[in-house]
Order: sequence, then C-alpha cells, then structure tokens
Amino acid sequence: MPLNLVIAVTDDEWFELLRQPPDRAEVNFWAPSGVGFQALAPGELFLFKLHSPRNYIVGGGIFAYANALPCSLAWAAFGEANGAASAHEMRARIAKYKKIDPNDRSDFTIGCRILTQPFFFEERDWIPVPASWSKNIVSFKTYNTGDAEGLAFWNAIYDRLNNRPVPGVTARGMAEDAARFGEPYLIKPRLGQGAFRVLVTDIYRRRCAVTLEKTLPALEAAHIRPYGDGGVHEARNGLLLRRDIHSLFDAGYVTVTPDLRFEVSRRIREEFDNGKHYYALQGQRIELPDQIGQRPDPGLLTWHNENCFRG
Repeated sequence: MPLNLVIAVTDDEWFELLRQPPDRAEVNFWAPSGVGFQALAPGELFLFKLHSPRNYIVGGGIFAYANALPCSLAWAAFGEANGAASAHEMRARIAKYKKIDPNDRSDFTIGCRILTQPFFFEERDWIPVPASWSKNIVSFKTYNTGDAEGLAFWNAIYDRLNNRPVPGVTARGMAEDAARFGEPYLIKPRLGQGAFRVLVTDIYRRRCAVTLEKTLPALEAAHIRPYGDGGVHEARNGLLLRRDIHSLFDAGYVTVTPDLRFEVSRRIREEFDNGKHYYALQGQRIELPDQIGQRPDPGLLTWHNENCFRG
C-alpha cells in the first residue's frame, strides 16, 4: 500500500539538541503557526531536513499525532523534547519565527507534530534532498511511496537503519522495525508520556471528565492503570481530570466504575473530615470521548476499582 512521507525543514538548534543523548522516545516537531497538519496518517514517516546550505535529510520519526497547543502546554508535556533547553528558550525561538517581540508574554498557540521512535543519522549517512526540492519550500513537502522518488526515500531510510544501525535507535525501539522496512507499511507509533497527555487532553475536548473544568493548566491526563504498574500510554487507559481529582484518583480516594460513574471513598470523610465538594459528584456519569474506541476500557476501570480504590 503506498504511503505518504513528509520532508520538513528543521530548526538547526532543535536538531542539534535532540541528536545528543539522552535518547528520547518522542519529540515535538513544532511549527510557529497553529495551522493544522493533515499530511500524514499515524504510522507514516516524518523526515528532518536542515536549513540551506545543509540540504540534507538527517533523521526522522514515526508520526503519531498533531494539534495546535498553547506553548505552555507543549512545554509541560514534552520539556526538552521540544528541542529547547528551557521554556524561555523555546518561547524566544517561537517569537523569532513569528517575528514578534521576544518579551511578549502571550501563551502562543503553536502547531505540534508529535513523533515517536525518533532517529538521527550520523553525518556520513545524511541523504541529499532530491532535485524536486525547491529552495522556496519553508515548511515541508509530501512524497508518496507509490512514486519512484518517494519509494527511493523509503528505501534510503531502510538502508540506513537496517544496514548501518544508528546509535541509540535500538533504545528508542526503532531498530526491530527496520528489518521490515523494505516494503512500505504503517508503523504503530509507541506513544510516550507527552503524546499521551496531548491525546487525552484532546479526546476529552479539553474538559475534565468529571467536573467539565476547562482551564487547561488545571487539567491533567491520568492513567487508569499506572504506567509503572503495567499500564500503557493509550487513549483507553486515560482520563482527563482536574488536578485535585487526578491526585485523589491516583491515591485511591476516588475512582470511575466500569459503568462510567464517579465514585468517592468514604475514607475522605473519615481521614480528613472533609470532601463535601467531591461527595456532591458521587454517582455522576463521566463525560466521554466521541469515538467509542477511545473511551475508557472497562477492564482497566475494574483493575483500578479492585487494586487502587480505597472503598
């Protein structure tokens, strides 16, 4: 099946920071504009091209998700995986591309292209851009593996990952896919913590599933089954909760039942002589994502009820 792949012009400082250790499971390839990105489906290749005169493809990743986010949320979700050493540095770079006052304290909306299993080539393996690449391209160009040029890029990536392993790629989980890279196919993105947070925030329409709170800085993506306890970074293992409810959920003082109702432990009252606000929500049905396949897994909710909830 022919697939798309994107070659995107890459900020040099972003590239230089992220090509260094430590290896990362995901990166945020941001754009200064919040314009939507629909060039790729999850599992297709997103490749990095340096600014002229270094006209080479120098790495890439597996496209997982895209959306427009406030700069503060992008930093909170990805930190240095935004390709900047600090939130201040990231804001300054965004301001430079937007051509606005670097002292502007607005929470810029930026376009985020979230990539998993990122890889960065050694300079000897950089791939020259094709003749079809115009010097006027300032963002990205889409190719398709159904065309000779697009297939050549796919094969060039396959060759480098399969025949000359890239340092650190094994740790990012890409090398085992390389053996199958010869025939174009979708690669399942392995979501990291940042991608999980952004995905859950969006599928719950940026509202707490329990209270409908919409103040983004007060909202957090909760794992139903914690990642450290065998849970995964996937939509069906997530709930978007107001920060205080998230803390209570993780501590077992509240839960969501398999029939999708909010339940509060009697131990809040017993231990803290408090909780009137939470008991007022007792038995309320939570708000759900629109897509059935992204709604909480009843089996995971049962796990939380049986293993975390204090009753």
